[in-house]
Amino acid sequence: MGSKTPLFDQHQQAGARIVDFGGWDMPLHYGSQKAEHHAVRQNAGVFDVSHMTIVDLGGARVREFLQYLVANDVAKLRNYGKALYTAMLNTDGGVIDDLIIYLIADDEYRLIVNAATRVKDLAWIREQAGPYEVTVRERAELAMLAVQGPNARGLAAPCIDAAYRDAALALKPFNGLQAGDVFIARTGYTGEDGWEICVPAADAPAIWDRLLAAGVEPCGLGARDTLRLEAAMNLYGTDMDETVSPLEAGLGWTIAWDPADRDFIGRAATQALHDSVDRKRFVGLLLEDPGVLRNHQKVVVEGVGEGEVTSGGFSPTIGKSIALARVPAGDYDRAQVEVRGKMLNVRIVKTPFVRNGQIRIDI
Repeated sequence: MGSKTPLFDQHQQAGARIVDFGGWDMPLHYGSQKAEHHAVRQNAGVFDVSHMTIVDLGGARVREFLQYLVANDVAKLRNYGKALYTAMLNTDGGVIDDLIIYLIADDEYRLIVNAATRVKDLAWIREQAGPYEVTVRERAELAMLAVQGPNARGLAAPCIDAAYRDAALALKPFNGLQAGDVFIARTGYTGEDGWEICVPAADAPAIWDRLLAAGVEPCGLGARDTLRLEAAMNLYGTDMDETVSPLEAGLGWTIAWDPADRDFIGRAATQALHDSVDRKRFVGLLLEDPGVLRNHQKVVVEGVGEGEVTSGGFSPTIGKSIALARVPAGDYDRAQVEVRGKMLNVRIVKTPFVRNGQIRIDI
């Protein structure tokens, strides 16, 4: 038996298929993964993401600390509630975790880190925080719901205290708001609009039930994975890990090279790879032959070399198989993937595959 979120009983009552995910008992789906996927693309779905780790950092030197800890520059966060996506690197430039940072106050920031990396993340952050006298507070008493889809915010708005409702609806993407005991952010992991809502654990079941009563579809990990794949959003442990640089995981845009004198952890190793002509490409693949692309399948680029599918699957929105892959350096737009002993043709495409309900590639 794994750890359970405050919404575990709601999942069981809704008939969820429960699976282990990073030591947590989580819903895979509630009957039809495909229907849940389409609900998010076309209307609204809600995910229990309470297994994610919420960490609050505080102290007079917390901003200086974060400028050292992560590859992006928290100086970009100038307004309270503003969010920043970044990677936390080791000294070799590998990704310890990818995370979101929110500016809460002049001396306080909130981090949302991955569930499966909780223990190592907290240990690493606390180790690095010591010299800066930064407090590290895990917020295990909070639950987190992600309401996603074109109608998500409108359907979820009645769940927000009326005093904060208009401000919540006015939030711009990648901004958050403290609304009493609730923290609301216009962020997500699906390629659709919506909110991620942090609430006291005791309040989460009532909010979940209210969302479902409003017509929001309960969604599990299966739909979350196909949605994030279509949106070309990386999954830690699949598309990158401690042995992979953000430069070879499509996350070069999350590295702030300026100011040049900011010495973040892993900068030297990342700079060396940045200047290398052999740096691998991280690309989207569209399968042109019958079949399904899966993680770890071999990608062959004739006359160039080999790579690997990092995330692959069938896209319910596109109706074809797609993948993210790490492939050799070079200028080419076609390759083959070995699927069950056969070499199938794939086309290299610009990602995301789908965003805001719209297919973004030529099919």
